[in-house]
Amino acid sequence: MASYILTGAKHGLLLIPSPFHYGAFTGNPNLMDNESLSEMKDHYQPSKINISYVKDYPSIKLIIDTITSKIEFINRQRPDLEDLKKQELHMFSVIPNKFLPNSKNPCWYEEYRGNTTTDPYTTNSYALYSKRFRTIFDYLRKVFWNHLYHYKDKHYRLRCLPHFYIIGQPKCGTTDLYDRLRLHPDVRFSAIKEPHWWTRKRFGIIRLRDGFHDRYPVEDYLDLFDLAAHQIQGVLQSDVTKGHSKMNHIIIGEASASTMWDNNAWVFFYDNSTDGEPPFLIQDFIHAFQPHAKLIVMLRDPVERLYSDYLYFASANKSAEDFHEKVADSLQLFENCMLDYSLRACVYNNTLNNAMPVRLQVGLYVVYLLDWLTVFDKGQILVLRLEDHASNVKYTMHVVFQFLDLGPISEKQEALITKSPASNTRRPEDRNLGPMLPTTKAILRDFYRPFNTKLAQVLFDDAFLWKKT
Repeated sequence: MASYILTGAKHGLLLIPSPFHYGAFTGNPNLMDNESLSEMKDHYQPSKINISYVKDYPSIKLIIDTITSKIEFINRQRPDLEDLKKQELHMFSVIPNKFLPNSKNPCWYEEYRGNTTTDPYTTNSYALYSKRFRTIFDYLRKVFWNHLYHYKDKHYRLRCLPHFYIIGQPKCGTTDLYDRLRLHPDVRFSAIKEPHWWTRKRFGIIRLRDGFHDRYPVEDYLDLFDLAAHQIQGVLQSDVTKGHSKMNHIIIGEASASTMWDNNAWVFFYDNSTDGEPPFLIQDFIHAFQPHAKLIVMLRDPVERLYSDYLYFASANKSAEDFHEKVADSLQLFENCMLDYSLRACVYNNTLNNAMPVRLQVGLYVVYLLDWLTVFDKGQILVLRLEDHASNVKYTMHVVFQFLDLGPISEKQEALITKSPASNTRRPEDRNLGPMLPTTKAILRDFYRPFNTKLAQVLFDDAFLWKKT
């Protein structure tokens, strides 16, 4: 089975240093309103005048050959901690560098200066923008005061970050993994399955199509773990009452499937680097606060992932023929970038990613994985294949339980976790559209092949070549 903790020597990262921007973006979106942002995007969209919309396999194969010839994997330079602090002063002022020793999660006590009539969630942006989230916060308000720790006329609330993250990828089975894992008695998740805070909300991105809003502060993100923190604190206080202190076995998870790959906001907030590549990535900040975090990645054949992605997100006129056209258009846009600029610059380029009608870049798994390996050790990352998970759920879940150091469960609990129906499967109307065209599949196989080859080398497992799917 192709699931394991990463082992072996680090492999280099990608590419040829060279700047790539379809437009010269300002580094501060707060200087612009949403309308001017929209106008700027329209103005700097890659010109399609010079793109010949070829659809046949031989012509597209030439495009893929050009892309392949430009691929290089070289090391990414890891930023200094002090440089990270300069970018996120508030975040570093809120999250301490030491945590409670008797919790597996990064937890700490924070003084609460409100009183019994104060609403601690009144400004939480997650509650403001969603009726569904308001129900959760209504409950948290009712029980908030009962879960404070009172000491010497002061009040303290327990704050926690996740012990582990399910970081990707979209349409690769992360929802099913989440739904099963949350049934384990020692696992708790954020109040919202996919907060997308590290990748989007902390930059003020609520919906990708709507431009920027006010940024969600880190306190709003921490609020999402209050339910879990209440339970952890209950155990901690019980231990104190009984006069002993032991490790709390409850662990918190977070399952935003954008965490592994989505760094699209960097160009608006961080000074543009000379080579067009992001100077800071999401994982740099997570590692700065949580160097011992555990990360779970679920992958599938990138060819099938892309088609599933298209069927899920396309709203009208979906067909195998339409998908083929969108793939051809996206490959030509990607080639235009790769003709002159580095792979990493293209993969993380916001304008290119928005211009491509299908998300080719999400399936370039090895690019993202190698970047995560510049900051996290291999033993902290568990990589799974959806194909293996689908064929043997029980085995996959045991691998995950072992990776997270979860305790044993009863046969009844195991049956509940492993025998539940699969989550987030393809909709009936999408299944009726049938498979992609054979030509499209051949094109995508050629495109993803060099990336899959590198991935299999990094993971020491040829199953990640996806030759049999």
